[in-house]
Amino acid sequence: MSQSKLYPEAYPMSSGNPNAAYSSDGGAGYATKKKRNKWLWIGIPVALIVIILAAVLGGVLGSRKSNDNSSSSSSSNKGQSGTNANTGVPSGVTSVNSAAATATGANGERYLAIATDGYMLPVYATGTATAGYAAPTVDSKGAWPTDPVKPSNDSIRPNPRLAPAYKWEALTSGGLIANNLYFKQWNATIVGNASSTLNDDPTPYTEDGGLTGSGVLDVAREIKLKVKNWAYAYKVTNDTKYADRVWLELRTAAGNNTDVKFGADDGTRWNPAHFLDVGEFCAAFAIGYDWLYDFWTDEQKDAIMWSILNLGLRLGHDALSGASSASGYNWWAGSATGNSQVNGNWNCVINGGLTQAAIAIMDRDPTQLAAQTLALTVPDAYNNCFQGPDADGTWAETANYWYFGTTGAAEMVNALISAYGDDRGLAESNPGFNLTSVYHMYVQGMTSLFNYGDHGPNKYSATANSLLLWANVFDQPRYALYQRDHYDASEPWSMFWYDPATTGTWWDGLALDKHFDVQENQWATGRSSWSDNDGTYWAMRAAKATGHQTHGDLDVGDFVLDAMGQRWAGELGSGQYLSDGYFSSEAQDSQRWLYYRKRTEGQNTLLINNENQNVGTAPTGNFGSSGTAQGAAPSLNVTTDDTAFFWTDMTSAYNGTGGVKRGIRFLNGRKQILLQDDVTTSPSLQWRMHTNATVETNQATATLKLGGETLVASIVQGPSGASFSTASPTRLSSDPALPTGAEDADQSNDGVTVLTVDVTDGGSFSLQVLFTPQWGNGFSALSTVPNVALDSWSLTSHN
Repeated sequence: MSQSKLYPEAYPMSSGNPNAAYSSDGGAGYATKKKRNKWLWIGIPVALIVIILAAVLGGVLGSRKSNDNSSSSSSSNKGQSGTNANTGVPSGVTSVNSAAATATGANGERYLAIATDGYMLPVYATGTATAGYAAPTVDSKGAWPTDPVKPSNDSIRPNPRLAPAYKWEALTSGGLIANNLYFKQWNATIVGNASSTLNDDPTPYTEDGGLTGSGVLDVAREIKLKVKNWAYAYKVTNDTKYADRVWLELRTAAGNNTDVKFGADDGTRWNPAHFLDVGEFCAAFAIGYDWLYDFWTDEQKDAIMWSILNLGLRLGHDALSGASSASGYNWWAGSATGNSQVNGNWNCVINGGLTQAAIAIMDRDPTQLAAQTLALTVPDAYNNCFQGPDADGTWAETANYWYFGTTGAAEMVNALISAYGDDRGLAESNPGFNLTSVYHMYVQGMTSLFNYGDHGPNKYSATANSLLLWANVFDQPRYALYQRDHYDASEPWSMFWYDPATTGTWWDGLALDKHFDVQENQWATGRSSWSDNDGTYWAMRAAKATGHQTHGDLDVGDFVLDAMGQRWAGELGSGQYLSDGYFSSEAQDSQRWLYYRKRTEGQNTLLINNENQNVGTAPTGNFGSSGTAQGAAPSLNVTTDDTAFFWTDMTSAYNGTGGVKRGIRFLNGRKQILLQDDVTTSPSLQWRMHTNATVETNQATATLKLGGETLVASIVQGPSGASFSTASPTRLSSDPALPTGAEDADQSNDGVTVLTVDVTDGGSFSLQVLFTPQWGNGFSALSTVPNVALDSWSLTSHN
């Protein structure tokens, strides 16, 4: 694993085939992108399990394919074919499932997406007609039957209670799998994944960086993924080979397989030294116990229960109750009033796993430990996990850690609602938890996430399917409509969280632009379309540098840029998690800030005096948008003056330097993007942008080529002599030394070029860089733009 190109997204890795061949390009476990740049992350050096995922569209996995001989893609004027204005196919898209474009289920639902592109994102038709499209809603057709049990806090549902019996029956004998297009496809994918791993050896106990490093987290998540698939496959096929395989996996992970050594024999087999491992093991055992409850003998139920009690709940109870014996592993547990240091994925995943395990065995447990643990997990998660999103929905850590946190939270809420009829106030404890689904939708660009900060380990057990649950909890069908078209929806929880009566077009009425304005995690974004992945997208971050669970970067002013199906300005992602001091602190002198990918020079922002930004920064933000919302049609045309902009005063990030402000905006009908820096009295400044493109510079012009497409960057305003250069994505010679022995821990960034502009004369200046994708097809580009100070930017300032 020598590659480390800019990384688009740690793709959620549930619902796939853990036995599929490793991708030859050394990638992070997702399908090879045909003629696309591969923005890769090299993180913890462990063997990755590659998941090959079926597309939601009748099993067809399409791929956006760039035309190497043309740069004629357009973000708003695509060709159409046929007599139906909504059957047009975006240029360059192959392997379109034409049947999916018109197929309807027994209750009238139909696919909106017609393919999956090279970044595993849905591809939609190009038409402008609204026939067949409607606002997001839930109607009465094809809905779940009424729950016959009506559980309550005084009367727990009988097992299976994490996925109730009436839903299993509705899926199978009730015909939902046979008659609902999405259920039918997801079911086929899940059962296929279960079958493909059936003959695997039991998952080995492989430590990553030792038990106090990343422990056996990947092991636990792989077991959870497999157990879910096998247990589900048994329930829908009644084929006992799947249930028997669950038993072998659980028996091995409990240490009861005499042929396989699985961890220590002292009660710490599930590794409380890295307590995430315990949480995920608990979830795996809870699902295996509960979903197959009617299959197990009493002896098997007892065996699984005692494993849960002795290896999981005992440790969880001690950690949450503050027992002295847990002092070495309970840092993740919060307090009765909350703890901002644990408002993140650890608290969610662990409390989610403990809660599922406790609920699964609640009425069989003779020790009462399950009930005692549940009494602790709910208030702890209420005050900590569920405070993970800001009031505007932005996840406190990063856009990728959102997957872990929201999956744990959703599994916890699901367990409580399914078993007791309500979630005891968890989801409503923070209005931001409703809006965190909105955050996820906006942080997804045309190619990948705005993936600032760390991206985390492999997402074997996490998807974005929490949106399917939150759609029901918060009465927001848009969330489910958005997620059901994504490839990671083919996963067992979808079969219970998705409301089959949900219908409509998820983008209908959804604004193109948004400012997430809570200062702790402030950022803004704009795009040209919700349904055309070849359009334009920018996002810029202006957040505080602390309070991110030690997963952030020194990155005020950092931005990403997508156009024509390529990411032109991207992120490097996580460093090596096992590096010395990587998670030491967020203080200015933390060793974390010695590593290139975490340093200011490793971001797409300004580097002043070759110094890191100040961790005490408190940037402000200013946002404007034309307010354009996409309608029901799959394509959108905007006027030439339609725009969105964001600018930030980030002076506080630069250690006493005079004023430093940065802004980004759309020009020319959202086809060009202007990046502007207004600076006062800077002794030495370097403008930096990381790209996978090949770069040719000619003084004030840089030509970037990537995936068969071309983008031109032009300095349209700047200090005398300002010109483009390129640099290597490596630490500067003037940087402080790395920790002794850690010289090799700063990962290489092969395939990445840093586009730079150096300013050495100081003084006051405005540096304006205009990005012009070469759209072709008669596109008329602006070559000059008005010289407007950021303080005076408005919606009409550049008309």
